[in-house]
Amino acid sequence: MKEELKGPEVEGVSVAVVQELGDDNVIVYNVYIINEKEEELEQVLVTSKGYATLKKGTSQVGETEQKVETTTLRKLLGSIEAKSAKKVEPIMEDVLTLNNEYWVSFFVGTTMYDKKFIFLSETVKEENFVNIPILNKKGVLVG
Repeated sequence: MKEELKGPEVEGVSVAVVQELGDDNVIVYNVYIINEKEEELEQVLVTSKGYATLKKGTSQVGETEQKVETTTLRKLLGSIEAKSAKKVEPIMEDVLTLNNEYWVSFFVGTTMYDKKFIFLSETVKEENFVNIPILNKKGVLVG
C-alpha cells in the first residue's frame, strides 16, 4: 500500500467487552469504546460484525466448512470526551464464539482516524479478564 494512503496511527483508543450485571441481576456483556487520549473524539462511527468458518464434518470429498456471519451494524456515537468511555452495544453471549470485529472511525480536530479491533473467538472469558481503564471494571481489552 502506498504510504500516503495510510492514515495516522491510532493510539490511546481501545475497545472493551465488559461483563456487567444487567436487569434482574443477570450477567450481560457490553462493548465500550475507551478514549484514553487528552483530546475528545468527534463523529465516532462504529461498524461491527461477527464471523467464523466452522467445520461441519467430513464427507467423501473431505472436510466441509460453513461460513457464519452476523449482520453488519453501524452506529454513530457522536463525541467521546477525553479520558472517558462510551457504550457501543450489548453483545449476546452466543456471539462471543465468533470473531467479533469493530471498525472505529473518528476525528480529532480535522484529522480522521480509523482502526479495526478484533476479539478472536472464545477470548472473552473470565480467565482473560483485565481491569479496563476509565471504567474500572473487568473485561477483555483490544487496543
